[in-house]
Amino acid sequence: MDETDAFDGYLGVETPLPGLNDIEGPTIPATMNRVIDSHVHLFPKMIFDAVWNWFDTYGWPVRYKLGSSELLTFLFEHNIDHVVAFQYAHKPGISTWLNDYMVKKVAEFKGRVTGLATVFPGEEGAVDILDRAFDQGLKGVKLHVHVQCFDPVGKAMEPIYDLCARRGMPMVIHGGREPKSPAYACDPYELCSADRIEQVIRTHPDLKLCIPHFGMDEYDAYTRLINDYDNLWLDTAMAVTDYLPVESPVSLLALRSDRILYGSDFPNIPYAWDRELKCLESSGLSRESMDRITWKNAAELFDIVL
Repeated sequence: MDETDAFDGYLGVETPLPGLNDIEGPTIPATMNRVIDSHVHLFPKMIFDAVWNWFDTYGWPVRYKLGSSELLTFLFEHNIDHVVAFQYAHKPGISTWLNDYMVKKVAEFKGRVTGLATVFPGEEGAVDILDRAFDQGLKGVKLHVHVQCFDPVGKAMEPIYDLCARRGMPMVIHGGREPKSPAYACDPYELCSADRIEQVIRTHPDLKLCIPHFGMDEYDAYTRLINDYDNLWLDTAMAVTDYLPVESPVSLLALRSDRILYGSDFPNIPYAWDRELKCLESSGLSRESMDRITWKNAAELFDIVL
């Protein structure tokens, strides 16, 4: 890859994108009853450092470079009620280590963190790795097509879908096409599409699947899919912040509110921690829709008791 290529193609603009100096609030907006942040990343320090280096080079400056325990404490001190925590294995052979790490963080913040497992699709013993993680108390699985370079409709995914469906464990897949970056080892546009995700949810009706970032950038297609299928959810992470250079912003009022989850993508964001909550507050959503998006849907999907 040519040195200049690394800064071409990420959401169609030159990167890294700028950080913002917007003011952060001390707590969640007063109009919100409760908030479950359903998209928070936890990693061991060495992986967080590598992730942040990638973002600083190819994405945007990460504003909150906090360790896992620090960032959870930060969110809870700012009155986030509960967190759904993610990680993903960027190569085979580290999934069990990452899952054990997540189990420890869930125990450290007992009752306030719902941790998801991860696995590298196609790695040896993938189903056993997830079975063990679920037995340890993790409540779903997170995968990332862009990083792990797997085909959502490929054979390696079938036993993983079957296990999650059988055990009633939600799956979160970063399966939207964006951000596209030459810094990834594969082309997300060749592996990600709303059509592929529709094939998954159609052929696995008992699978509970969530696509982050509203499936960026196929917003219209995913709006149709959540209307047509009851086993698909979307999260809001970074898609309603008026930050990313997208041509057609998400219209929350046009969406099925019982299938949308609030998620921040914390700590890997370039703006104030509550920017997205403020955007939700000003969106014109009804009280019932706001409650569904900010906490009720996540509580139902991930079986969270507040």
